[in-house]
Amino acid sequence: MIEPMLFNFLQTAVDAAEAVEVAPVQEELSFSLISMAAKGGWLMLVLLALSIVAIYIFGKKWWAISQAGKIDKNFIKDVDNYLMEGKVRSARALCRRSDTPVARMIEKGVERIDKPLGDIRIAVENVANVEVAKLEKGLPALATIAGGAPMIGFLGTVMGMVQAFFNMAQAGNNIDITLLSGGIYTAMITTVGGLIVGILAYFGYNFLTAKITGLVSKMEAASIEFLDAAQARKEAKSEM
Repeated sequence: MIEPMLFNFLQTAVDAAEAVEVAPVQEELSFSLISMAAKGGWLMLVLLALSIVAIYIFGKKWWAISQAGKIDKNFIKDVDNYLMEGKVRSARALCRRSDTPVARMIEKGVERIDKPLGDIRIAVENVANVEVAKLEKGLPALATIAGGAPMIGFLGTVMGMVQAFFNMAQAGNNIDITLLSGGIYTAMITTVGGLIVGILAYFGYNFLTAKITGLVSKMEAASIEFLDAAQARKEAKSEM
Protein backbone atom coordinates (compact mmCIF):
# COMPACT_ATOMS: atom_id res chain seq x y z
CA MET A 1 0.00 0.00 0.00
CA ILE A 2 2.75 2.42 0.98
CA GLU A 3 5.03 1.43 -1.91
CA PRO A 4 2.49 2.25 -4.66
CA MET A 5 1.76 5.60 -3.02
CA LEU A 6 5.48 6.41 -2.77
CA PHE A 7 5.97 5.41 -6.39
CA ASN A 8 3.10 7.62 -7.55
CA PHE A 9 4.49 10.55 -5.55
CA LEU A 10 7.95 10.19 -7.07
CA GLN A 11 6.47 9.86 -10.54
CA THR A 12 4.43 13.04 -10.06
CA ALA A 13 7.52 14.93 -8.91
CA VAL A 14 9.48 13.77 -11.94
CA ASP A 15 6.70 14.84 -14.30
CA ALA A 16 6.44 18.23 -12.63
CA ALA A 17 10.19 18.75 -12.93
CA GLU A 18 10.11 17.89 -16.61
CA ALA A 19 7.21 20.26 -17.15
CA VAL A 20 9.10 23.18 -15.65
CA GLU A 21 10.58 25.30 -18.40
CA VAL A 22 14.04 26.59 -17.78
CA ALA A 23 14.06 30.37 -18.21
CA PRO A 24 16.55 31.37 -20.89
CA VAL A 25 19.60 33.17 -19.67
CA GLN A 26 19.81 36.55 -21.26
CA GLU A 27 23.17 37.53 -22.59
CA GLU A 28 24.57 40.71 -21.20
CA LEU A 29 24.54 43.44 -23.77
CA SER A 30 27.88 45.08 -24.22
CA PHE A 31 27.66 48.87 -24.51
CA SER A 32 30.76 50.64 -25.66
CA LEU A 33 31.44 53.80 -27.63
CA ILE A 34 33.15 51.94 -30.45
CA SER A 35 30.36 49.40 -30.93
CA MET A 36 27.76 52.15 -30.66
CA ALA A 37 29.52 54.32 -33.22
CA ALA A 38 29.85 51.37 -35.60
CA LYS A 39 26.08 51.03 -35.71
CA GLY A 40 25.77 54.59 -36.98
CA GLY A 41 26.95 53.68 -40.46
CA TRP A 42 29.15 55.57 -42.87
CA LEU A 43 27.97 58.97 -41.66
CA MET A 44 29.84 58.34 -38.41
CA LEU A 45 33.05 58.30 -40.46
CA VAL A 46 32.16 61.74 -41.79
CA LEU A 47 31.56 62.99 -38.26
CA LEU A 48 34.85 61.45 -37.15
CA ALA A 49 36.70 63.26 -39.93
CA LEU A 50 35.01 66.54 -38.98
CA SER A 51 35.96 66.06 -35.33
CA ILE A 52 39.61 65.49 -36.28
CA VAL A 53 39.61 68.64 -38.44
CA ALA A 54 37.97 70.65 -35.64
CA ILE A 55 40.52 69.47 -33.07
CA TYR A 56 43.39 70.28 -35.44
CA ILE A 57 42.10 73.78 -36.17
CA PHE A 58 41.43 74.50 -32.51
CA GLY A 59 44.85 73.28 -31.37
CA LYS A 60 46.72 75.14 -34.10
CA LYS A 61 44.88 78.44 -33.62
CA TRP A 62 45.02 78.24 -29.82
CA TRP A 63 48.79 77.82 -29.96
CA ALA A 64 49.21 80.65 -32.47
CA ILE A 65 47.02 83.04 -30.49
CA SER A 66 48.72 82.16 -27.23
CA GLN A 67 52.15 82.85 -28.71
CA ALA A 68 50.94 86.07 -30.31
CA GLY A 69 49.61 87.32 -26.98
CA LYS A 70 52.99 87.07 -25.23
CA ILE A 71 53.94 90.73 -25.19
CA ASP A 72 56.68 92.15 -23.02
CA LYS A 73 55.31 94.90 -20.80
CA ASN A 74 58.41 97.03 -21.40
CA PHE A 75 58.46 96.48 -25.18
CA ILE A 76 56.69 99.68 -26.21
CA LYS A 77 58.57 101.68 -23.58
CA ASP A 78 61.92 100.42 -24.86
CA VAL A 79 60.96 101.28 -28.44
CA ASP A 80 59.91 104.75 -27.34
CA ASN A 81 63.22 105.27 -25.55
CA TYR A 82 65.18 104.26 -28.63
CA LEU A 83 63.13 106.63 -30.78
CA MET A 84 63.56 109.54 -28.37
CA GLU A 85 67.31 108.93 -28.45
CA GLY A 86 67.27 108.79 -32.24
CA LYS A 87 68.27 105.10 -32.34
CA VAL A 88 65.86 104.01 -35.07
CA ARG A 89 67.92 100.96 -36.05
CA SER A 90 67.98 99.73 -32.48
CA ALA A 91 64.20 100.13 -32.30
CA ARG A 92 63.73 98.10 -35.49
CA ALA A 93 66.13 95.42 -34.24
CA LEU A 94 64.13 95.15 -31.02
CA CYS A 95 60.92 94.69 -33.00
CA ARG A 96 62.44 91.96 -35.14
CA ARG A 97 63.62 90.03 -32.10
CA SER A 98 60.04 89.84 -30.85
CA ASP A 99 58.07 87.64 -33.26
CA THR A 100 54.57 88.85 -32.40
CA PRO A 101 51.84 90.74 -34.28
CA VAL A 102 52.36 93.77 -32.04
CA ALA A 103 56.09 93.82 -32.81
CA ARG A 104 55.52 93.58 -36.56
CA MET A 105 52.94 96.34 -36.33
CA ILE A 106 55.27 98.64 -34.41
CA GLU A 107 58.16 97.81 -36.73
CA LYS A 108 56.19 99.12 -39.69
CA GLY A 109 55.56 102.32 -37.77
CA VAL A 110 59.25 102.66 -36.92
CA GLU A 111 60.14 102.31 -40.61
CA ARG A 112 57.97 105.37 -41.33
CA ILE A 113 58.87 107.31 -38.21
CA ASP A 114 60.03 110.37 -40.20
CA LYS A 115 56.84 110.56 -42.28
CA PRO A 116 53.67 112.47 -41.29
CA LEU A 117 51.72 111.04 -38.37
CA GLY A 118 48.76 110.16 -40.61
CA ASP A 119 50.97 107.99 -42.82
CA ILE A 120 52.38 106.22 -39.77
CA ARG A 121 48.87 105.54 -38.46
CA ILE A 122 47.72 104.09 -41.78
CA ALA A 123 50.80 101.86 -42.05
CA VAL A 124 50.31 100.56 -38.51
CA GLU A 125 46.59 99.90 -39.07
CA ASN A 126 47.25 98.04 -42.33
CA VAL A 127 49.72 95.69 -40.65
CA ALA A 128 47.30 95.20 -37.76
CA ASN A 129 44.52 94.21 -40.17
CA VAL A 130 46.80 91.70 -41.87
CA GLU A 131 47.84 90.18 -38.55
CA VAL A 132 44.25 89.87 -37.35
CA ALA A 133 43.28 88.23 -40.64
CA LYS A 134 46.05 85.65 -40.12
CA LEU A 135 44.79 84.88 -36.63
CA GLU A 136 41.20 84.49 -37.86
CA LYS A 137 42.20 82.16 -40.69
CA GLY A 138 40.58 78.77 -40.13
CA LEU A 139 37.83 80.01 -37.80
CA PRO A 140 35.16 79.99 -40.55
CA ALA A 141 35.87 76.29 -41.08
CA LEU A 142 35.43 75.66 -37.36
CA ALA A 143 32.14 77.58 -37.41
CA THR A 144 31.00 75.52 -40.40
CA ILE A 145 31.71 72.29 -38.53
CA ALA A 146 29.80 73.62 -35.50
CA GLY A 147 26.73 74.22 -37.65
CA GLY A 148 27.08 71.34 -40.11
CA ALA A 149 27.85 68.41 -37.80
CA PRO A 150 24.40 68.39 -36.10
CA MET A 151 22.74 68.59 -39.51
CA ILE A 152 24.74 65.60 -40.73
CA GLY A 153 23.74 63.72 -37.58
CA PHE A 154 20.08 64.56 -38.18
CA LEU A 155 20.43 63.37 -41.79
CA GLY A 156 21.64 60.02 -40.49
CA THR A 157 18.65 59.84 -38.15
CA VAL A 158 16.20 60.46 -40.99
CA MET A 159 17.92 57.86 -43.17
CA GLY A 160 17.80 55.33 -40.33
CA MET A 161 14.10 55.95 -39.74
CA VAL A 162 13.36 55.53 -43.44
CA GLN A 163 15.26 52.24 -43.41
CA ALA A 164 13.39 51.07 -40.30
CA PHE A 165 9.95 51.75 -41.80
CA PHE A 166 11.03 50.18 -45.07
CA ASN A 167 11.97 46.99 -43.21
CA MET A 168 8.59 47.00 -41.48
CA ALA A 169 6.82 47.40 -44.82
CA GLN A 170 8.78 44.48 -46.23
CA ALA A 171 7.90 42.32 -43.23
CA GLY A 172 4.18 42.56 -44.00
CA ASN A 173 2.07 40.91 -41.32
CA ASN A 174 5.15 39.53 -39.57
CA ILE A 175 5.99 42.87 -37.98
CA ASP A 176 8.42 42.62 -35.10
CA ILE A 177 9.00 45.43 -32.66
CA THR A 178 12.75 44.85 -33.00
CA LEU A 179 12.57 46.03 -36.60
CA LEU A 180 11.50 49.48 -35.44
CA SER A 181 13.44 49.70 -32.18
CA GLY A 182 16.69 48.55 -33.79
CA GLY A 183 16.32 51.08 -36.59
CA ILE A 184 15.60 53.92 -34.19
CA TYR A 185 18.57 52.92 -32.02
CA THR A 186 20.88 53.01 -35.00
CA ALA A 187 19.40 56.26 -36.31
CA MET A 188 19.72 58.17 -33.05
CA ILE A 189 23.44 57.38 -32.79
CA THR A 190 24.24 59.74 -35.65
CA THR A 191 22.30 62.52 -33.94
CA VAL A 192 24.29 62.03 -30.74
CA GLY A 193 27.57 62.01 -32.68
CA GLY A 194 26.63 65.12 -34.66
CA LEU A 195 25.61 67.02 -31.53
CA ILE A 196 28.83 66.11 -29.72
CA VAL A 197 31.02 67.29 -32.61
CA GLY A 198 28.91 70.40 -33.16
CA ILE A 199 28.89 71.44 -29.50
CA LEU A 200 32.65 71.01 -29.12
CA ALA A 201 33.32 72.97 -32.31
CA TYR A 202 30.89 75.70 -31.23
CA PHE A 203 32.52 76.23 -27.85
CA GLY A 204 35.98 76.06 -29.44
CA TYR A 205 35.04 78.72 -31.98
CA ASN A 206 33.70 81.09 -29.33
CA PHE A 207 36.75 80.53 -27.14
CA LEU A 208 39.16 81.39 -29.96
CA THR A 209 37.09 84.39 -30.99
CA ALA A 210 37.25 85.74 -27.45
CA LYS A 211 41.03 85.21 -27.37
CA ILE A 212 41.44 87.11 -30.65
CA THR A 213 39.26 89.95 -29.37
CA GLY A 214 41.49 90.28 -26.32
CA LEU A 215 44.61 90.31 -28.49
CA VAL A 216 43.12 92.97 -30.76
CA SER A 217 42.58 95.15 -27.70
CA LYS A 218 46.25 94.77 -26.79
CA MET A 219 47.26 95.69 -30.34
CA GLU A 220 45.09 98.80 -30.28
CA ALA A 221 46.57 99.89 -26.96
CA ALA A 222 50.11 99.33 -28.26
CA SER A 223 49.42 101.30 -31.45
CA ILE A 224 47.99 104.25 -29.50
CA GLU A 225 50.99 104.28 -27.19
CA PHE A 226 53.39 104.12 -30.15
CA LEU A 227 51.61 106.92 -32.03
CA ASP A 228 51.72 109.09 -28.93
CA ALA A 229 55.46 108.47 -28.69
CA ALA A 230 55.89 109.28 -32.38
CA GLN A 231 53.97 112.53 -31.92
CA ALA A 232 56.09 113.46 -28.91
CA ARG A 233 59.26 112.76 -30.92
CA LYS A 234 58.09 115.02 -33.74
CA GLU A 235 57.24 117.81 -31.30
CA ALA A 236 60.65 117.46 -29.63
CA LYS A 237 62.41 117.66 -33.00
CA SER A 238 60.41 120.71 -34.03
CA GLU A 239 61.41 122.55 -30.86
CA MET A 240 65.09 121.94 -31.46
